[in-house]
Amino acid sequence: MAEVIRTRGLVKRYGRTAALAGLDLSVRPGEVHGFLGPNGAGKSTTIRILLGLARATAGEVSVFGADPWREAPRLHRRIAYVPGDVSLWPNLTGGEAIDLIGRLRSGSRDRAAAAAERERLVDAFEFDPRKKGRAYSKGNRQKAALIAAFATPAKLYIMDEPTSGLDPLMEQVFNREVRRVAAEGATVLLSSHILSEVEQLCSHVSIIRQGAVVESGTLADLRHLTRTSVAFSDAGVADADVRVVGALPGVHDVRREGGRVTLSADDTAMSGVLAELARIRVTGVIVQPASLEELFLRHYASSESESESESESEPEPDAGPDAGPGGRP
Repeated sequence: MAEVIRTRGLVKRYGRTAALAGLDLSVRPGEVHGFLGPNGAGKSTTIRILLGLARATAGEVSVFGADPWREAPRLHRRIAYVPGDVSLWPNLTGGEAIDLIGRLRSGSRDRAAAAAERERLVDAFEFDPRKKGRAYSKGNRQKAALIAAFATPAKLYIMDEPTSGLDPLMEQVFNREVRRVAAEGATVLLSSHILSEVEQLCSHVSIIRQGAVVESGTLADLRHLTRTSVAFSDAGVADADVRVVGALPGVHDVRREGGRVTLSADDTAMSGVLAELARIRVTGVIVQPASLEELFLRHYASSESESESESESEPEPDAGPDAGPGGRP
């Protein structure tokens, strides 16, 4: 199955600063793919290249099999994009801005269907389309961009921190619309640093660190790389029994405090751990599978340690006067 998005060895430099350092990303049709990393990791730079707004310094990039730098106008008819910081035309109303974006994208839906869909989304996002763009708050500007994106069918939705400025209720509306377009066969690339958002929506995840993808796969695949947490009441549990549990293969970090025993265990060790807990008849057992947050923090904790050691031994490079992710090269 051909990839909707494919990058290999993607590099982007601004002066002497490398925003991307050999990024490999693969997004297949129908995926809701989480692109995860903190601010400054290279997510937005990658998206600018995918949209044809910036040119790669080196490496390969394709969207629907085409070069986005050379074929951006054609590709944009199949793409809906939502940035994390939306600007609207100050003298247009929100409704006019949404209609204009829809016409620019040349969607295939007929006018009556498009109008009905727009009205449904306006109601769902509790958006007032009559105000001028200059009067909207950040959250309402974000709603306008989301309505424009979801109102006209697209084959690929690229979203860069799309829920920035939304309240929790509107985040749920957003989640519902992402699931809808995915069920209709669209592909979604969701860039975010909100772990819970990615975990709720995404079937696949790529974690980016210092301009390169360090982990990629399904959530199930990535959870195999972390440990399951287990906790139970220590009432009636002898110290000898705790030591036996702690000595099982694949068991780590056993602690007894505050009336609870906690430990972490490799996935392959869980059957033995649960059998032993049943044998000693523990109560109040809580088993928590590894989360995306644990995997994310593991990578970034090691990254911060590496950066601190490097900063002690090497001077900070001069980024040059043209450094930074703004503007087309």
